[in-house]
Amino acid sequence: MAVTLDITMSLDGYIAAPNASLENPLGEGGERLHEWAFAAQSWREQHGRSGGEDNEDSKIIEEAIEATGAVIMGRKMFSGGEGPWEDDPNADGWWRDDPPFHVPVFVLTHQAREPKPMEGGTTFNFVTEGIESALEQARAVAGEKNVAITGGANVVQQFLKAGLLDEMQIHVAPVLLGGGVRLFEDQVGARPPEVEATRVVQSPAVTHLRYRVG
Repeated sequence: MAVTLDITMSLDGYIAAPNASLENPLGEGGERLHEWAFAAQSWREQHGRSGGEDNEDSKIIEEAIEATGAVIMGRKMFSGGEGPWEDDPNADGWWRDDPPFHVPVFVLTHQAREPKPMEGGTTFNFVTEGIESALEQARAVAGEKNVAITGGANVVQQFLKAGLLDEMQIHVAPVLLGGGVRLFEDQVGARPPEVEATRVVQSPAVTHLRYRVG
């Protein structure tokens, strides 16, 4: 079992574009980061869609899906909101009744809430005690599979600073956003972790970089 990060980043280091909103959760133009995934057969299957390309990008997505037994994400990635849940216009999350995770998901938040079972095997669990508690709970249900950290940037930075990430897979899209949310922004603390490249896969749409975090 490993604690992994799997995320797409622009060539200039951003994982979301400026001016994120309920209408544009990835910011204005941020969806361009994920065009490579939208076209992949395995991504489309996971999201209940048909079609797509059975290519190297699709195989890498499928590999990550099969290896994941639990997911950790932040409140912003779950709903885009903050504050009390009753004031959140997107309190049930971006994915409505049938989220694409199909494993338990642990949402880091300051606002307590009962677990929310959804269709397709996804249950959202809301954790108010911080990243260590979320990781402990995720490991308990993941079995021999990985715990995947999916974002947003602040959550990734917390895990890096705490030395809790084992592996990073960063998909670098050939896109320049010019601003937005940086993945690596004052996140490594006084002693940055060692990283070792373990795989590079190039496709026409994206470059897949995998690192072991020391």
